[in-house]
Amino acid sequence: MKWFRRRRREDPWEVVGCETVKPVFMFDCGDDDDLVYVHEGDTRGRYIFEFTRQAPSGMHCSSAVQFARQQLLQQVTTKGYNVLLEEGWSLTLLRRGKCHRIQVDYTGRPGCISGKLPPLRAPPFTALLEGQHIFS
Repeated sequence: MKWFRRRRREDPWEVVGCETVKPVFMFDCGDDDDLVYVHEGDTRGRYIFEFTRQAPSGMHCSSAVQFARQQLLQQVTTKGYNVLLEEGWSLTLLRRGKCHRIQVDYTGRPGCISGKLPPLRAPPFTALLEGQHIFS
C-alpha cells in the first residue's frame, strides 16, 4: 500500500480588480508606408508580475502593460512582422495574503509594412490605469 503525501494547502489568489481594453486599430497608413501583409489572426501573450513587498500602484500596472506590449512585439518580429495593427489588453490584479500579482493578457494583430516604421505609440488607454486607484 502506498502512502500519498498530501499537498500543502495553498490559499487561492483573490481577484482584486480587472480592466480590459478590446482590440482597437492602432496603425495609420501614411503615403510612404505600404502594408505588405497581415497575419490572419490575433497573437496573444500572457505576462505575470509578482509583488511581494508592496501593493502595485497605477504606474506599476501601466508599466506592466507597456512591457507586455514590448514583449509581444518582439515575439511577432521573430516571425517576420514589424507592427501591431490592432492592440488590446486585459489586466487583472490578484492578491494572496500580502503578495500581489499583476496578470496582463496582451492581444495584437501582427502586420508588416514597408518603408520607415511609424513612431511607437503607447498601448491604448493606459492612462486609464495611471489616473485611477481602482486597485486600492
